Amino acid sequence: MRDDGCETSSKLARDDSRPVQWIISSEPVPYTVALEAMKARAAAIAAGEAEEAIWLLEHPPLYTAGTSAVAGDLLSDRFPVYDAGRGGQYTYHGPGQRVAYVMLDLTRRGRDIRCLVQGLEGWVIDTLAAHNVVGERRDGRIGVWVKRPDKGVLREDKIAAIGVRVSKWVSFHGISLNVAPDLSHYDGIVPCGITDQGVTSFEDLGQLVSMEEVDSVLRSAFEARFGPTIYASEEGLVSAAPHGQVA
Repeated sequence: MRDDGCETSSKLARDDSRPVQWIISSEPVPYTVALEAMKARAAAIAAGEAEEAIWLLEHPPLYTAGTSAVAGDLLSDRFPVYDAGRGGQYTYHGPGQRVAYVMLDLTRRGRDIRCLVQGLEGWVIDTLAAHNVVGERRDGRIGVWVKRPDKGVLREDKIAAIGVRVSKWVSFHGISLNVAPDLSHYDGIVPCGITDQGVTSFEDLGQLVSMEEVDSVLRSAFEARFGPTIYASEEGLVSAAPHGQVA
């Protein structure tokens, strides 16, 4: 997929270089809690009452249905199923998977949703490259893919899913990157509606890395594309920024 200038232009960087809050949850977060927190934070950002944020977390095992989900792609109800409200179809979240929720003010970043999605894919690809894993885009298939010649000719596995929603030009939802999840948990769905390819992870590819190591690379790769970040507490995820601090 061509980047059409999205990754080399200033569209992904905030126009005033204000840092994005970088928030990491140390314990699994229930999906409904995360969804409500994201909605509240996105609304606060749109109102000029809160800073942009990247929220890194893990969820308990669950399935989510995007706005294009097909009922027949849910093969089992072994885990709870939630309507996500994001784009895309069915996906899995669970322990060993790094979810990064991306709450960015696109009014300050070029108002280009296509470039945002390509930037998120590039962010994952850069993170994989730092661990000697070659991730690639595919036309017509959102997400990041890894070639698996060991499984057959033209075989590819998905290592990261991407699904975003934009409201009042503020993004939420984001990416999920498989570090070391139980891949058998994907058996209950047709991931993203694709039947002829599989899923993989760092662990499945023989890359034994900790979540902390992945987080460190995610942060540096994000900053290279989107601009500076600053650590923040998850307790302040939906709180308003101090008066006068939001431009």
